[in-house]
Amino acid sequence: MNTELFIAKRLFSAKETKKSISNAVVTIAIVGIALGMVVMILSIAIVTGFKQQVSEKVTGFASHIIISNYDINSSYETEPIWKNQNFYPDIKDIPGYKHIQVFALKAGIVKTKTDIQGVILKGIGSDFNWGFFKESLVEGKIFAVNENVKNDSVIISKHIATLLKLKVDAPLFMYFINKKGKTKNPVKQRRFTISGIYNTGLEEFDKSFVICDIKQVQKLNDWTNNQVSGFEITIDNFDELLPMTEKTYEQVGTVYEKDTEQLQIRSIKDNFPHIFDWLALSDTNVWIILVLMLLVGGFNMISGLLVIILERTNMIGILKALGAKNANIRKIFLYNASFLIGKGMIWGNLIGISLCLVQYQFGIIKLDPSTYYIDAVPINLKIFHLILLNIGTLIVTTAMLILPSMFISKISPAKAIRFS
Repeated sequence: MNTELFIAKRLFSAKETKKSISNAVVTIAIVGIALGMVVMILSIAIVTGFKQQVSEKVTGFASHIIISNYDINSSYETEPIWKNQNFYPDIKDIPGYKHIQVFALKAGIVKTKTDIQGVILKGIGSDFNWGFFKESLVEGKIFAVNENVKNDSVIISKHIATLLKLKVDAPLFMYFINKKGKTKNPVKQRRFTISGIYNTGLEEFDKSFVICDIKQVQKLNDWTNNQVSGFEITIDNFDELLPMTEKTYEQVGTVYEKDTEQLQIRSIKDNFPHIFDWLALSDTNVWIILVLMLLVGGFNMISGLLVIILERTNMIGILKALGAKNANIRKIFLYNASFLIGKGMIWGNLIGISLCLVQYQFGIIKLDPSTYYIDAVPINLKIFHLILLNIGTLIVTTAMLILPSMFISKISPAKAIRFS
């Protein structure tokens, strides 16, 4: 039988302990552990949820990997590349890749009777994955893209619709400048019909992009049906973005020869570094919170342990007089402290997980989408994170008690029994 564990259990469950002087200090320590657990659970769930949702929105709009012309021009007047590449569309059948689709871009101006707004016309083909926009659609419907028939329908963002006072089924007049065109008049006008309105919450995209049939952009740019701005590739696992980007180099290759296409491959992090650098900073914040909460909980338990030791000085003296070693007595109090830590962790888990579930279900706490890209505090609660958090908290907090428990060795059995 583990004698130290047996005594620790008796001390933990003893009724007189609840009436002792140390009860208030121990209760405060347990509350500190519980509050620390609540804060840590919320921090991890919110930050990982925030990173997941923002990343999914950005990649849903712009995919994980983009293949385009290696053009130093940073505007949306891109140089075309040929659609019939040797990797298209077969690359999607390679493990790790999920989907590939073509796109074409053209900068233009939307004009109404009272307002004008600069936008980017993004042409999509029949291979376009509508999943993200179906979830983001707030009004109207998406349009179908046919390889043989040009569609005049477009979908616009709620931001543009509100700004220009546009509605579903209303006409949309756009103007384009084509300096490389064959006609003398470089300005072209097109009339579209608004079939749907989307709202992704990503203001950087919502204020700029109008989605249309790719044949519209090809005609505006005087391209053939076999010319596009590039390819968008989605992968199975965002965490594998870097190795999959490297793998794309191997599958696609890059060409830097005179009079030939010059292909470049860029990941979503390369195209929008400011967003992902901002998300990366949240990891640092989480680690700071975890360290602070562990320190607070640990020092609370140190105070509680010292008070318990002082209160049990008589018992320590008797155990030493009976031949118990300092290490054995220290184990008793460390076991007892572990039980108290576990009690605080149980309450912390119950409260923290409950708060996460309430926020996940009802989205009570709201956010400003123009600043945070989402309209409510996100929650990503994973069992794996909870297990690691609980194990780590128990180990670190208990380890912090090893040094204070050495105070037991300073207690003289003769004096402890004499003054009991």
